[in-house]
Amino acid sequence: MPVITEIEDLKRIYKRRVPKMFYDYCESGSWSEQTFRENVSDFDKIYLRQRVAIDMANRSTATQLIGQDVSMPVALAPVGLTGMQHFDGEIKAAQAAADFGVPYCLSTMSICSIEDVAEHTNKPFWMQVYTLKDDDFMQRLFDRAKAANCSAAVITVDLQLLGQRHKDLKNGLSAPPKLTPKSVANMMTKVQWGLGMLQTKRRFFGNIVGHAKGVTDPSSLTTWTAQSFDQSLDWDRIREFRKMWDGPLIIKGIIDPRDALEACNVGADAIVVSNHGGRQLDGALSSIRALEPIMDAVGDKIEVHLDSGVRSGQDVLKAVAMGAKGTWIGRAYVYGLGAMGQAGVTKALEVIHKELDMSMALCGHRDINGVDRDILMVPKGFAGDWG
Repeated sequence: MPVITEIEDLKRIYKRRVPKMFYDYCESGSWSEQTFRENVSDFDKIYLRQRVAIDMANRSTATQLIGQDVSMPVALAPVGLTGMQHFDGEIKAAQAAADFGVPYCLSTMSICSIEDVAEHTNKPFWMQVYTLKDDDFMQRLFDRAKAANCSAAVITVDLQLLGQRHKDLKNGLSAPPKLTPKSVANMMTKVQWGLGMLQTKRRFFGNIVGHAKGVTDPSSLTTWTAQSFDQSLDWDRIREFRKMWDGPLIIKGIIDPRDALEACNVGADAIVVSNHGGRQLDGALSSIRALEPIMDAVGDKIEVHLDSGVRSGQDVLKAVAMGAKGTWIGRAYVYGLGAMGQAGVTKALEVIHKELDMSMALCGHRDINGVDRDILMVPKGFAGDWG
């Protein structure tokens, strides 16, 4: 294994090894990609306060997320088509997360099915669902998650319609992907990736094909996808989904304090402050800028997590110091997965953990649960009144 000291090292290897279609799917945002970029760059505007002559021995990054013990305040976010980044990608990511002691969240748009992941892991994982029109499919999806011993359901609420992502359109990235001579030629240059794909039988959307009405093969996915997402979604509809699932519930895609309060009212156990990685409304606030007003609105009414833009242990530390109970990483672990499979996901987690642990110590703390805003220096107006 090459020397890996930061997530960017994994990203460089990932770019070499994975077809351009799937690299661009991961490494892109909607429209001008302003929000995609600022999700990352806004973390750089927050500075840490170093302390000295403070006991740094016997440190712990262990905490809890929705009542579950975790080795650090990090979860692996749901990422669609993970099984196209590396063969059996969802299984390998879930195994790495379980071994490291952090939660893994499976996407409805995964290549490996709920049952595939459950069969190959020995710890419960979380299941992400979209807000679809088909009650029968939704109920059966929740039931399948329950049968697989999933320990939480995650409802993504910011995908009533798909944000335009220029790279995906140009590459023919859809469900299923539209292969062109150019994309096939590029895939043929990714020998290691291709050999892996030949080894596996899992190349299609395992949670949908054979489960959704009328979707008997990958070719029927396009019509189903276009018709299934509920553009008339409201909070009463989310209450209906809450009744379909009686376990811990997380609502993902909150970026406004008013929506955070609505999530409290529907009985969610946690929310994820998220703009979908900058892939939906371009020009929206970065998640880290949106965090403080949401924390002010909800107080201790609900557990608050954050995703979008987390690329380092310092990002995790800053989010926790600003009030988040936990953070979710997507691209950071996908880089590792595409670069090196399960070992790459583990390496991504190791890099983030080391950065978190060392930075926490240099800020004068030994326990992540005691970290607060005192370690931060935030510019005036960073998360102030935006009108």
